Amino acid sequence: MNAPKVTSNGPGSAGANSLSRRDADAVFHPYTNAVANRTDGPLVVTRGAGVYVWDEDGEKYIEGMSGLWCTSLGFGEHRLAEAAARQMRELPFYHGFSQKSHPPQIELAERLLALAPVPMAKVFFCNSGSEAADTVVKMIWYLNNALGRPKKKKIISRFKAYHGVTVAAASITGVPVNHTAFDLPLDGFLHTDMPHHYRNGEDGETEEEFATRCADNLDRLIEAEGPETVAGFFAEPVMGAGGVIVPPKSYFEKIQAVLKKHDVLLIADEVICGFGRTGEMWGSHTLGLRPDILTCAKALTSGYMPISAVMVNDHVFNAIAPKTAEVGVFGHGYTYSGHPVPAAVALETLNIYEEMNLVATVKARSGRFLSRLHDFAGSPLVGETMGLGLVGAVELVASKETKAMFEPAGTVGPWLAARAQEHGLIVRAMGDRVAFSPPLIISDAEIDAMFDRFAYALSETEKAAAAGAFTGN
Repeated sequence: MNAPKVTSNGPGSAGANSLSRRDADAVFHPYTNAVANRTDGPLVVTRGAGVYVWDEDGEKYIEGMSGLWCTSLGFGEHRLAEAAARQMRELPFYHGFSQKSHPPQIELAERLLALAPVPMAKVFFCNSGSEAADTVVKMIWYLNNALGRPKKKKIISRFKAYHGVTVAAASITGVPVNHTAFDLPLDGFLHTDMPHHYRNGEDGETEEEFATRCADNLDRLIEAEGPETVAGFFAEPVMGAGGVIVPPKSYFEKIQAVLKKHDVLLIADEVICGFGRTGEMWGSHTLGLRPDILTCAKALTSGYMPISAVMVNDHVFNAIAPKTAEVGVFGHGYTYSGHPVPAAVALETLNIYEEMNLVATVKARSGRFLSRLHDFAGSPLVGETMGLGLVGAVELVASKETKAMFEPAGTVGPWLAARAQEHGLIVRAMGDRVAFSPPLIISDAEIDAMFDRFAYALSETEKAAAAGAFTGN
């Protein structure tokens, strides 16, 4: 089989008047090395269809990350564009402040409550996963003030967890790059074990024993801080930006027992896992979470419009509501909370999910996806393959026997991702773990094409490593 055509024009290699050059001069990019971008310019994507996108030079790529884990229906779904246009013509904006509402907001809240993995009472709308996480923190603080527990405010998450980048959300996030030079995390935000057996399990320790140790460590952390000071525990069912980490099977059962013991709320961050990604409607279904609060975003509109939602159960809402009467209002919200256009797009997205039998569709594709993913375990550079549903990752190591990482860490993964892009595949390197999260509409043939392109890139990386291109091997 011949390798796919390697793109001749990499990011920033077009002419001086190209969009990439103009962008490098004008845009301050998120999650980007600003110096490198100023020198090289970005990859400028100009259109998309299905699982493919095209850049300004006409090169075609499989979008193996659904953009940022979000474009579940792929690119160019006209029904979503039409839903937005209809709503723009009918009611382009209204808000939810001061006892106001509008039909798309009401209907979307009802639909989400009907889909929730456990009984939920109310939905609060935001515009991003980060805003949703910040909203939850403020709700929890408000709740405990209302209940006369002013000390019960601390929030616990996991190392390498990702919950957003606004000030509170970034404090919950457990990724060093989100803290360094930002003076984060804020006081009162704590982190406990990342449930990654491959990296953090002790010699001879089974996954069951590792899960028990994680839960015991959480218990000790809460006891050391004082249970009367710890309010909430944030968890992604599958950790996304931390490297696609699927916890051991008994992990959440044991963690939830600790939270119940200390009266600590469980917040399920379903921003990546929600809406079919893990093979069920929610990652909470797949991993056995029973959250008090749930956040979702991304696939709620297939990434086509910005919207997020916070679902809370009766216990949470009934504690907050009386305080709002005492204060006068719940003094929190956003101009665009429940904006009618994203809400209308979300409703149409949910309609499409229902019509395509989303969960069955993902399960039907998951076998091939995971089989091809796990085939890479035979590579001399791959220490671990991990996946669930239609999300997965490979970890690159200098030694399979010792699990030793390349030094400096975080160089081989981006190098491999760059080679994949040259072969017409966009994936994401999170350090030396490389992730896949393709649109949920991907076909078996497109799964094969995606992993074939990755195989070429991995082969090139193996050759470079054998030639001594990276230290630590």
